[in-house]
Amino acid sequence: MKVFNFMGWRLAAVVFSAVLLVTAIGSLAVRQLEWGLDFTGGTLVEVHYGDSADLDAIRDTLDSGGYEGATVVSFGTDQDVLIRLPSGFSDADGAAVLAVLNEASEASVELRRTEFIGPQVGEELREQGGLAMLLALGLVMLYIGFRFQLKFAVGAVAALVHDVLITLGFFSVLGLEFDLTVLAALLAVIGYSLNDTIVVADRIRENFRKLRRAEPVEVINISLSETLGRTLVTSLTTLLVLASLAIFGGEMIHGFAVALIVGVLIGTYSSIYVSATTLLLMGVSKEDLMIPVKEGAEQDDLVP
Repeated sequence: MKVFNFMGWRLAAVVFSAVLLVTAIGSLAVRQLEWGLDFTGGTLVEVHYGDSADLDAIRDTLDSGGYEGATVVSFGTDQDVLIRLPSGFSDADGAAVLAVLNEASEASVELRRTEFIGPQVGEELREQGGLAMLLALGLVMLYIGFRFQLKFAVGAVAALVHDVLITLGFFSVLGLEFDLTVLAALLAVIGYSLNDTIVVADRIRENFRKLRRAEPVEVINISLSETLGRTLVTSLTTLLVLASLAIFGGEMIHGFAVALIVGVLIGTYSSIYVSATTLLLMGVSKEDLMIPVKEGAEQDDLVP
């Protein structure tokens, strides 16, 4: 097996990650996120057309009818349309929107449902979403700490925070809408990145106990090289599915797919460089991972 010198590039990786993190945090501080209707509040109207709906024409009709800023997306079929009105409108506007659409369309338009999300509900969703991510990171740190060792826990959480911040920064820099589907994607990114990190950490621990004369950098390079094939195959097959969802899945799940694509790409990178580099910075050694010696144990029992 060819051993790649991953850790020989760790300084360049640290600089690359620092640039991405500074850009992401700066954008989040200045531009913030383009919060979706789920967080800002507003009105959701679902209508059904007798024929295929022209989304661009519907947007123009709503703009000219006094409903500027409305988001129009397909919902399930090309005849079902979901209209999101920004805050300032109420559920009573559903009938008015239907009248405007019927007047401008030759096909029949049927109102399916109208829902109003108040700003207080949106604020609660924002707080609960943030708490959900913090709770997930805290539980991950506890699990890795018990499963492996504290230094591995710090490395894993550093990688997860790195992935979440860069994904959030991507949405902030490009001004993409951040709604509940994107929040769900972020939680999925945490799980995906954690899975990769645990696989790598398990191989590092195994090799530290097996290659007792090797230096930590050499052990980590060997471990990363051994898991590289599995990491690349998993990431590529996942990206193929996500790319299909982003292209053919429609606007309803486009943000979800884009967030996962960014998360998988940056999570694959962080499982190789961020967590492993953190271990080296914290001075991981074979003594951290040796099996504790029980009093009275035979020498043969100490062989892993």
